Amino acid sequence: MLLYIHGFNSSSRSGKAQELGDWLNQRGLGEAYCCPDLPHHPEAAIGMLEALIAASPAPVKLIGSSLGGFYATWLAERHGLKAILVNPCIACHEKLAGKVGEAQRNWHSGEEYMFSAAHAAALNDIAVAAISRPERYLLLAETGDDVLDYREAVSYFAGAEQVVLPGGDHGFTRFIDYIPAILAF
Repeated sequence: MLLYIHGFNSSSRSGKAQELGDWLNQRGLGEAYCCPDLPHHPEAAIGMLEALIAASPAPVKLIGSSLGGFYATWLAERHGLKAILVNPCIACHEKLAGKVGEAQRNWHSGEEYMFSAAHAAALNDIAVAAISRPERYLLLAETGDDVLDYREAVSYFAGAEQVVLPGGDHGFTRFIDYIPAILAF
């Protein structure tokens, strides 16, 4: 199974999730693809992802974007899985701690919630200080990411296979061009 993990306040309707699903479906590979709409609370999201991994009859490969990259890293370390990280959030538990007490809204569903201390604590609980096996990771990053500093990901995933492209943005504008490389990895 290829498990796509979307980012903060996103969903299975994100651009990359849709592009990947369409690309796979056009080639008759859609049955192996899964992109759930994750709950906004990290503990519930991780619970859902772990249940999908446990239920999969085939080995799982992870693709994580932004906050999804943070989740994918934890899951890869915990379960010994391969992960592709697309403009991932490094130290997301620290970056999002400043949002405690702020109202949030999912871009696709419109669901609103308050980002709480419990959200921040749950992120802190799954923070991975350092990856153990760089060969399990593929980093895809664009230098023009206006949300996250790509250099943090380059440093954090040192030793991993890395594709760092000039320009672009947080959405990773050339994602569809790299789907074959993702599948090859």
